[in-house]
Amino acid sequence: MNISRYVREIVLDTETTGLSFENGDRIVDVAAVELLNHVQTGRVFQAYVNPERKMSAEASAVSGITDEFLADKPLFRDIADEFLAFTGNAGLVIHNAKFDLEFLNGELALIGKSLPEENEIVDTLEIAREKFPGMPANLQALCKRFGIDTSGRVRHGALIDCKLLAEVYINLLGGRQSGLSFDTETPDSVKTLKNKRPFREARHFPPSEDEISAHEKFLQTLNSALWSRQ
Repeated sequence: MNISRYVREIVLDTETTGLSFENGDRIVDVAAVELLNHVQTGRVFQAYVNPERKMSAEASAVSGITDEFLADKPLFRDIADEFLAFTGNAGLVIHNAKFDLEFLNGELALIGKSLPEENEIVDTLEIAREKFPGMPANLQALCKRFGIDTSGRVRHGALIDCKLLAEVYINLLGGRQSGLSFDTETPDSVKTLKNKRPFREARHFPPSEDEISAHEKFLQTLNSALWSRQ
């Protein structure tokens, strides 16, 4: 089986000590979920990280992560190689990509590393805002819109949010799961979103009464049709 022939994407999310890497905030939780042709494979990466600074009260309330919990966790430099090996040069699917990339790029720069230039970014927040202008576009609101079960999301967490975002992403593409096929080209639905072309709902063409009548007459001309056998 040639995995390289699949369209591989990685859904990413982070939790942080606060809202600004430039102001000294750091990553405390990073997760990634693998998709092959828009289907979750079950392969995931997740790591808690000691940020070497205190959690803000606001961030701790949102994620439930405390300074005490993080005290014995590895530093980002200790998990960076495993993280980069998992993501590879796959496309990255992120909700509000600017935020997460600021932290990921910042953390990696501190240790002399970087994300591969081949990583193509899909921002699901931008897609949702284009598809549903003026409507709430946070992850919880999108899950509600698409009927995705969020009962396991008691608080924000990078891994659970990645798994939910993967489902949201499929729905933003129109609910189409291409499966594990051998297509080598990126599906048109993804290209449309990345190129920011206008979204168009699927069109339906039900048969007319004349067409149905003609079809039934045609079936009567067939001898020993399988569906007519008892």
